[in-house]
Amino acid sequence: MNTKILHDSDIREPLFDFLEESLGKIRILEEKQTGRARADVVMVTGKYLYGIEIKSDADTYARLNKQVRYYDQYYDRNIVVVGSTHAAHIEEHVPEWWGILSVELIGGRTDFYLLRKPRDNPKVQEDKKITILWRTELTRLLLKNGLPAYSRKSKAFVRKKLLESVPGELLWPQAMEELFERDYNTIGEEIESFRKMRHSKHH
Repeated sequence: MNTKILHDSDIREPLFDFLEESLGKIRILEEKQTGRARADVVMVTGKYLYGIEIKSDADTYARLNKQVRYYDQYYDRNIVVVGSTHAAHIEEHVPEWWGILSVELIGGRTDFYLLRKPRDNPKVQEDKKITILWRTELTRLLLKNGLPAYSRKSKAFVRKKLLESVPGELLWPQAMEELFERDYNTIGEEIESFRKMRHSKHH
């Protein structure tokens, strides 16, 4: 029996491969501040925004209650990935709509087992979920839906305007598309050009 303890860093890459095999086209975003918790992994599919929490064998449940509360505000669906030492008890610690994946090392290979499929999260708050979008992404969504760019308005104003003006069944697929296309390399240039545009409108 292989008793090597799996740490977070051992789990991530194999997890991403497993998710891609299971779900097809996905995009993994970098760690994201989620209320007062930090999401380990944010995953985008064509329809849903997923929050994924990794609890390796080296982790405890100490912060899980708080994390569950925040994840449920921000993501359409949530999954907890647990090392085999947690697999027997994890159901007691997460809501029934959370998906549960267990992970263990078998013969040098990282294996995943779907213990419970994730279901739609009844607690997601659209005004929280939309905060994942960058300002430049919000602006593109405004223009795509025939709204003004509101370049002098705050991000909070723009988010509210989008939620009020564009029906969810239209807005969220467009938002997922933006997240799929997100380019971490060009964001600096995009922000700079946005600032210049704002600046020129002030003068």
